[in-house]
Amino acid sequence: MSTQLLGAVEGGRGDVFDSACPARTVLDHVMGKWAVLVLVALRARPLRFSALRRAVGGVSEKMLAQTLRTLEADGFVHREVAPTTPPQVTYSLTGLGHELTGHLTGLLDWIDTRLPDVQAARAERAAVRAGT
Repeated sequence: MSTQLLGAVEGGRGDVFDSACPARTVLDHVMGKWAVLVLVALRARPLRFSALRRAVGGVSEKMLAQTLRTLEADGFVHREVAPTTPPQVTYSLTGLGHELTGHLTGLLDWIDTRLPDVQAARAERAAVRAGT
């Protein structure tokens, strides 16, 4: 077991380049398309499941439920059940989730801004491939 892995397990920094480091699992959980969108959607305010599903266009009910369970288990999302009939479930970000979404929002802003450049690169690559 590497020193970095021991450090990660004992509360030190992880090493995502180490294949055995638990940081890789966290990276996988937070960098999935649905996780990023769910986290950023919750940044403004807590949302109930149906409102969150509407906010994250294209996510299935099953995928949203699975993503929320994972993010809750990792400590990024808080699930609150109101004692009503039927129960009302509201999702919100934890402190850790708010910290993370600050970074993710920057990434999404960059993608939105640079999308025309990415699309131009794809078109150029497709034209080159079509010409050969």
